[in-house]
Amino acid sequence: MKSFLTFLVAMGIIVTPGDAYCFTKINKPGESDKGCILQGKLYPFGEIARTESCFSCSCSRDAMRCCSLFHTPIGFDEENCKVIFNKRRCDYDLVQKSDLSKACDVYSRVG
Repeated sequence: MKSFLTFLVAMGIIVTPGDAYCFTKINKPGESDKGCILQGKLYPFGEIARTESCFSCSCSRDAMRCCSLFHTPIGFDEENCKVIFNKRRCDYDLVQKSDLSKACDVYSRVG
């Protein structure tokens, strides 16, 4: 049983990073002379490890491709728990509605 649980935890660690929400923003002609614009902010060409809105992006003259650094919790007690986005960590905290200092269990997340 222990080896099965170890396997499940390992698979969760391996699978999770590949489950991010991603999008591509095509640049308009002449728009990308100095970099890419995302939510009003100009980012330089190349790889961007973390934007202000918690995305990891790649900026080229053609497009900006981004994937989220966070995963949204979906499997939790919605009646007693509240989801709060922590912008400093680029992740969601799941806390009890009655006591925001106490964490709730999360059973699944989506990108």
